[in-house]
Amino acid sequence: MEKQKVNLPAKLLPLNPLTKKEMREDARERIQLISREFTDGFNFLENYPKSVTFFGGSHFKETDEYYIKARLLASRIVNKLHYSILTGGGPGIMEAANRGAFEVGGESIGLTIELTDHQIRNPFLTKNLDFYYFFSRKVCLSFSAEAYIFFPGGYGTLDEFFEIITLIQTGKIEKIPIILVGSDFWNPVDELIKKELFGRRTIDEDDLTLYIITDDEDQIIEIIQDAPIHQSVRFTHKDLNSSGIDIEKKNSLL
Repeated sequence: MEKQKVNLPAKLLPLNPLTKKEMREDARERIQLISREFTDGFNFLENYPKSVTFFGGSHFKETDEYYIKARLLASRIVNKLHYSILTGGGPGIMEAANRGAFEVGGESIGLTIELTDHQIRNPFLTKNLDFYYFFSRKVCLSFSAEAYIFFPGGYGTLDEFFEIITLIQTGKIEKIPIILVGSDFWNPVDELIKKELFGRRTIDEDDLTLYIITDDEDQIIEIIQDAPIHQSVRFTHKDLNSSGIDIEKKNSLL
């Protein structure tokens, strides 16, 4: 029976958290599943060599200014640049971006999450891939895009933002444009970073250039257009061993 598709935040859906005992007992099977999710995810993304990933809160409704802006921006990216739009496939900003791409006939891609007896999936996806684990899904959302666009959101959005700029800061992934849309939301975050992080010398001055805050759609289009296209790599399950990703492949993946 097909799982119910529920357009609700994950915290409102029933979950059965794993106990430590269950995790130990199922470790081998789970490692195999993790390896398969990474392999399938990377190969799925190879079909979309030019893409932009949208991040943002799941609570925004279609009448919200951020939802409207994400929808219009995604449609412009598809129309002008012919890029695929990639999201987590859920509601809010994810739905808005997928909707914008879908409505103009573009590739509207979702890396969706599978929960107990539920899937969170918006109705504007042309293709999607389901994940069981949040962390493998998040890695794939961060893999091979030509630009990342962040709209306002909650803990998850901030987690994704700081993880990606940390990966770029430490040279684990190439320097890819990180565009923060919604200056009224992101300017206070920027002020915090400058005052508390740079002010205390916990980051370098160059680290302040890892992202840009702008609400100018023309500028966003230009930034994406000028960004290099990243070469994708196809993987098989032989590339992954029982411990995870092969050491020779890891710099291509992270």
